[in-house]
Amino acid sequence: MGAYQIQGGRPLCGVIPIHGAKNSMLPILAATLVTKGECVLHNCPCISDADAALSILQNLGCRTRREGQTLVVDTYSACGTEIPAVLMQKMRAAVIFLGALLARFGQARLSHPGGCCLGSRPIDLHLLGLRLMGAECEYEGEELACTVKKLRGATIALPFPSVGATENLLLAALACAGETILCNAAREPEIDDLIGFLTACGAEIDGVGTSVLRIHGGKRLHGAEYTVMPDRMEAATYLCAAAATRGELRLTGIVPEHLRAVTEALLRGGCEISQSMRELSLRCSDLCAVSPVRTAPYPAFPTDAQAPMMAAMATARGVSIFEETIFSDRFRHVPALVSMGAKITAAKRCAVVEGVPALHGATVTATDLRGGAAMVIAALAAEGESVITQTEHTERGYAELVQCLRACGARISITE
Repeated sequence: MGAYQIQGGRPLCGVIPIHGAKNSMLPILAATLVTKGECVLHNCPCISDADAALSILQNLGCRTRREGQTLVVDTYSACGTEIPAVLMQKMRAAVIFLGALLARFGQARLSHPGGCCLGSRPIDLHLLGLRLMGAECEYEGEELACTVKKLRGATIALPFPSVGATENLLLAALACAGETILCNAAREPEIDDLIGFLTACGAEIDGVGTSVLRIHGGKRLHGAEYTVMPDRMEAATYLCAAAATRGELRLTGIVPEHLRAVTEALLRGGCEISQSMRELSLRCSDLCAVSPVRTAPYPAFPTDAQAPMMAAMATARGVSIFEETIFSDRFRHVPALVSMGAKITAAKRCAVVEGVPALHGATVTATDLRGGAAMVIAALAAEGESVITQTEHTERGYAELVQCLRACGARISITE
């Protein structure tokens, strides 16, 4: 396992092209299973979660190859219905293969998914919807076994707009006889991107961008060529890094509208932001606290941007209050920031951040994907040297992180 060695205290200045969205690419890769043919996916970042998804597809009998930022997946020969625990443990998004396997084969067997430890993340909502479609889902020890003779259309009202449940039920509904209506569906841009891919494959889905989706199932889906949307969470992370270091960054290849909740918070903090159709620029000379920052489903402030924003607010003037409503254990990065001089008090789902004049370097351990990114941001802003270990967490979701930061003046390197 490697580590990041960072000499802080330098503002980030430059241009960063944003990669394809991890949270869009992974469900699209799972969705290739519902087609029979070759899918060509562009703008796919080279991250470890992508490698894990490809390993799952290969284990299920698919043929895959990478050509730079393009992934080619041929699902015609897919035949497997079981995902081994060793592959499930590599990423949380592996659970989305459940809906795709039921749609393609009518059965699936998988263990609990891995990924970041962010508190309890049950898949009850996934199973609720699948059972309404006629699937039988039972736990057998540590494994979940699901079978169905024929999926049927249903009206499913989600108690919470879960992104994962929306994705899984969308995929399963493609094989349902008749129409499936999914109420209180997640409205994240990544859901729209998944629907865009499925539409390119021949699916008929109404209600894109709304909380009510109508899926007209039973259609034969074919392979397609598709370009994955830009990663709004990667963009949010770099914006927070520029604010924390009092720098000036221009992000290219993005959709500014996807970042509205984050940019509005940074504007309240005193940052100067300008945007065009595919670019966004931020300049920060002085940063003041923003409060409250409350995470909630899109279009509200995203939970994945909470930790990076907290790192930026650690040296802002004033007091910021963070309320986490999505995950029960998403303040795991706080002790590391405190060890770097931040003044943060966290209890359950609330954290109070009192800005300090400066942070100092320290050796810290990344706890999860976005928590690790927050530690990188704090280290970039801190005085002195920091070492961040267990970088495999950040490598799950950030492609070329070190190269991008170094191109903008950061003194960061990878050590063994």
